[in-house]
Amino acid sequence: MFQSFTETAQPEQGPPRLARLRHAMAGAGLAGFLVPRADAHQGEYVAACDNRLAWLTGFTGSAGLCVVLNDVAGVFVDGRYRVQVNGQVDTGHFTPVDWPATRPGQWLAQHLPAGGPVGFDPWLWTPAQIDEIATALPDGVRLVPSDNLVDAIWQDRPPPPRGPIQPWPETLAGMTHAEKRAQLAGSLRASDTRAAVITLTDSLAWLLNIRGTDIPRNPVPQGFAILHDDGRVALFTDPAKLDDAARAHLGTEVTLATPDAFGPALDALDGPVQLDRKSAPVWVVQRLEAAGVAHTWAEDPCILPKAQKTAAEIAATRAAHLRDGAAVCEFLAWFDAQPAGTLTEIGVVTKLEQCRAATGKLLDISFDTIAGSGPNGALPHYRVTEGSDRTLHEGDLLVLDSGGQYLDGTTDITRTLPVGTPGEAERAAFTRVLQGMIAISRLRFPSGLAGRDLDALARYPLWLADQDYGHGTGHGVGVYSCVHEGPQRLSRLSEVPLTPGMILSNEPGYYREGAFGIRIENLIVVRDAAPVTRGDGATQLDFETLTFAPIDRRLIVADILSAPERAWLDTYHAACRDKIGPLLSDQSRLWLERQTTPL
Repeated sequence: MFQSFTETAQPEQGPPRLARLRHAMAGAGLAGFLVPRADAHQGEYVAACDNRLAWLTGFTGSAGLCVVLNDVAGVFVDGRYRVQVNGQVDTGHFTPVDWPATRPGQWLAQHLPAGGPVGFDPWLWTPAQIDEIATALPDGVRLVPSDNLVDAIWQDRPPPPRGPIQPWPETLAGMTHAEKRAQLAGSLRASDTRAAVITLTDSLAWLLNIRGTDIPRNPVPQGFAILHDDGRVALFTDPAKLDDAARAHLGTEVTLATPDAFGPALDALDGPVQLDRKSAPVWVVQRLEAAGVAHTWAEDPCILPKAQKTAAEIAATRAAHLRDGAAVCEFLAWFDAQPAGTLTEIGVVTKLEQCRAATGKLLDISFDTIAGSGPNGALPHYRVTEGSDRTLHEGDLLVLDSGGQYLDGTTDITRTLPVGTPGEAERAAFTRVLQGMIAISRLRFPSGLAGRDLDALARYPLWLADQDYGHGTGHGVGVYSCVHEGPQRLSRLSEVPLTPGMILSNEPGYYREGAFGIRIENLIVVRDAAPVTRGDGATQLDFETLTFAPIDRRLIVADILSAPERAWLDTYHAACRDKIGPLLSDQSRLWLERQTTPL
């Protein structure tokens, strides 16, 4: 089992650790220290040894920052975690800060009026992040690179991960890593750049058609790489991670060295060297500058090609989603047979993971399952523990957000389920969320538009009722890779044009604090839209739905839906019967037929 919940832990409380960190700050001559939730690769998920923010503060969300000063420690979290942070940190010693409404630079200007040096670990921060903080600082407050003071006081810090690296089949990738290296090397030559430094783990995995086990739920290996303009790659990772098959897969044009050799290799480069200021550690910039190696700023060269999936990747992920959809349907049929008051959130998580494991193809879950009932459902990124586990009661809504990692694809699906008879307010809000999800699913749009241009369409039905949600409408998704993959998003903040082959989630929601939550999520892939008769002939795009599992009709107020919306839902449910039905047990297939009859 890939356990998505934790036992109720009894760790050392935050204040003694905070006191030790402040003592270390005094010894280093620092007035403050920055503790991000980050590692040297700037991924969203981190290994246990890099989860410094949780160790110091108790906050376990996937994004955040603690700014520690001598008399105050601010924990910066965004709208997804404003309720969660208050339940996890000792607010007598840590002060939650609304981020990005209040930015770290502004907060430092207010809370460090006398000025002083504020330390940061240059491995854990990018130039873009440091520049953003520095621009808001007053005279006298300065950011200075420092040894990591948390590591110095973390006596039982877990060791770095050493998970095996395995080849990912070229039949699923659609391109050999030699073809990928040659393609990107050509781009380097076209820009008169001699090499590119790659630090993102999923970029490394994509470029070399490899996968790893260093990061929980994300099948990527930790390491660094230098891509040269002739297509050669120097890979810096623990050599013990690669067996003979992995080494043979990489071939002679990919050289292998330990992470300790990364710095000397940077010193020896003949610039200019391409760096991504949004993902490369400050340490890399410092090293190149100290060695006199010229560098230029450009986006990680793997980012966009990785996002534009090949035909083989799309075919593979379709197969993974059908398998996963069948597992979800087996769970939903079981769930409907359980009387109210007999299930707990942990019981739900355990059963759903069992259904996925029963496929025989599950390699891991794609993230810790979110199973929030009643008020817990109002926490968009809630994770059940033995201490928070809640029995599902009559009238509750259950937000169930989950996914699987299969060799041929990564899935992510959310369904909101009623326990017993749902309330009218809940049904009305659910229907408005469904309208937003359908709007994105049915959309045709001109080529060149970005996520920021589409996000409002999912919110419009909620806005009419003075309702909204505090997260983006969708994120990019990999293929047997990270469940959150950039650069594309359905978000008012995203300026990346959507192009064919990009996979995204489509997940509007609504959350009433202390009462209930709602979210409906399918994955979709961008494709060229079919021509419209007597249209203008402009290039347009639309979405293909990848996820197939029924949407609970007991929560739908059918009169709110328009005729085209009802038609979309009936067509979608018919596709669920056709695609998923043959994969189900007899009992679950009968359940699916009942759940997908036309409105």
